Amino acid sequence: MKNAIVTGATGMIGSHIVKVLLQQGVNVTAIIRPMSEKIKNLERAEQKAGEEVLLGKTEVTEPGKLSIVECSLDELSTLRDKLGWEHDTFFHSGWAYTFGTGRNEAAKQADNIKATLDAVHLAYEAGCKTFVGAGSQAEFGIVSGKLSDELPKDPIIGYGIAKLAAGKLAGLECKHLGMKFNWCRILSCYGPGDNEYTMVMSAVKTMLKGERMKFTPAEQVWDYMYAEDCAKALVAVAEKGVDQKYYTVGSGEQRLLREYIYAIRDAIDPTLDVGIGEMEYYPDQVMHLAADITELVADTGYKPETTFEEGIRKTIEAVKESEGSTEL
Repeated sequence: MKNAIVTGATGMIGSHIVKVLLQQGVNVTAIIRPMSEKIKNLERAEQKAGEEVLLGKTEVTEPGKLSIVECSLDELSTLRDKLGWEHDTFFHSGWAYTFGTGRNEAAKQADNIKATLDAVHLAYEAGCKTFVGAGSQAEFGIVSGKLSDELPKDPIIGYGIAKLAAGKLAGLECKHLGMKFNWCRILSCYGPGDNEYTMVMSAVKTMLKGERMKFTPAEQVWDYMYAEDCAKALVAVAEKGVDQKYYTVGSGEQRLLREYIYAIRDAIDPTLDVGIGEMEYYPDQVMHLAADITELVADTGYKPETTFEEGIRKTIEAVKESEGSTEL
């Protein structure tokens, strides 16, 4: 891999894909929403990649070059023949309406499906031989047991339905165009650049203020994966994944959700009180979310590197850094 394109490059997963690629000496064209408020995630990814290369923590002696292109997802088709260099790999992590009421608005999610197909054609026009899409655990719906592609898919929200459709249609189109295709159904990720509304990031920010939080009984069996590990998994799939294969991407480990909450608390202040069991579960609460990564490991050789304790420490440090704190 020499030159890659990444959509959704300012998002948590997208920015970590950019970082991993730059660390490997890959030149990256990052497609971002115009006037993106999350541009700092991308700037941080470029800075951290350069630092790790400089410190000799990578196999390359010079990081890849980053080129930023502003373009909304609904205008991807306008970029054909306008990119700066010949590319070989396309990572599509861009997706609109990932939270709030938009997750269940059919028209908005249908736009995401169209944007995915536009991304496939942009990849083809840019000379890419490989297309990797970021899917979601939401494609499975409510299941028990570890998630793998062998399980039936019965999504219950518009977001999951659209992800499932986008992956299937993108696979068909890539096959027609002669590009290698993979779709990665990603479970819960956390890390620097995470959205503030997620359980992990809201807990980190609230606990750093010394404030008390309320939680459900938190008896869900969950699988949390550090964002950089997730990015490395997608890069490994691009390089070694079997064509037309769908991979479930997670840590492969599972714990009760309350154990993750206590780990966050302990990393910040073990004396903080957390209100476990003081909230009701949401309707249709998923109680089991863990990944079977057997095929991911077998096909790509990839294995997660970051424990939750290590990852949450890095996340806390990143939050403090972004908020100007000198405490570590």
